[in-house]
Amino acid sequence: MRIAIPRETAPREQRVALIPETVAKLVKAGFQVGIESGAGLAASHTDEAYRTAGATLAPDLAACVTGADAILKVREPSPAEIAAYPEGALLLGLLGRGEDAAQLDRYRGRRLGVFSLNALPRITRAQKMDALSSMAACAGYKAVLLAAGLSGKFFPLLMTAAGTVAPARVFILGAGVAGLQAIATARRLGAVVEAFDVRPAVKEEVQSLGASFVEMSLGEAGVGAGGYAKEMDEQRNEQIRQTIAARLPNTDVIISTASIPGRRAPLLVTAEAVAKMKPGSVIVDLAAESGGNCALTRPGETVHEHGVTIVGPLDIAATLPTHASQMYARNLYELLLHLAKDAKLNLDFADEITRGCCLTYDGRPAGELLATGKGA
Repeated sequence: MRIAIPRETAPREQRVALIPETVAKLVKAGFQVGIESGAGLAASHTDEAYRTAGATLAPDLAACVTGADAILKVREPSPAEIAAYPEGALLLGLLGRGEDAAQLDRYRGRRLGVFSLNALPRITRAQKMDALSSMAACAGYKAVLLAAGLSGKFFPLLMTAAGTVAPARVFILGAGVAGLQAIATARRLGAVVEAFDVRPAVKEEVQSLGASFVEMSLGEAGVGAGGYAKEMDEQRNEQIRQTIAARLPNTDVIISTASIPGRRAPLLVTAEAVAKMKPGSVIVDLAAESGGNCALTRPGETVHEHGVTIVGPLDIAATLPTHASQMYARNLYELLLHLAKDAKLNLDFADEITRGCCLTYDGRPAGELLATGKGA
């Protein structure tokens, strides 16, 4: 089975789908791997490293994907890229959940078998493939560093000849993977940290990392399928916003991570609440790509309102390309081995992982494949 790794062309993208370590493992397992020249440079992996790992270097996209049975990507390909892919090939990557009908039509037009890590079921067997969690960990870590760089305050308590410097107070909104990593990072830097989440079950995890948990009497109302947060009714949303707003006058940094899969991010911080924050405060809104948790967030921009700096980063995991690529490559490697046994395609659509992350196959919607069992 021949694997192709093209260069990523999406704006801001610096990651690569496979690193030399995983290429070597695939080659040892019987796969052939071709990579477009320069694909790994932004992630600190040279062409020579891939060649040493057993990959074949290709000068351009066309040469890279010619004859490929599977194409491994980080981000969604452009229409021009899709047109260059061999008909019937597999396409693996962070490719959405099927919400882009025009993109699905392009995939079907080439009869591509599209398997998206965004749609991977949240089950124990799929944990090694969970790229969303891997990238969320990168985002939570980097968000705290961004905030620390923008804040005019030290994060830790300092005892100096000039007197005592009080630690910064950091408020984490959402205690999923990104939020927990943000808590851990802020605590390592010495900040006083508190966190809020609509799921009461995460309280122990928050406290185990040294942060205080802001409690509300929501019960299990915020818990959705697979343990993710779910959308709340407007009455509860307003209750949440008021609870958060009451804490903001004493908060120096907000790291906002709350999201709901496939839906707009919940609005947690109003413009009026931001106006009550201290001048020099910082908000890093990791939910910017899905609308933002703060009313003043502008995706991809840094804005200043009421003396507060509000950052709406996009593709933040891509700003840590070396380790983000390492984690992503391992996730993708596990998915590929699940779909291809002994370097030969072996699709079983009766399997929860296979059918769960399949967006389309052989020109057909994924839903039509469930009754067929074996796909190839």
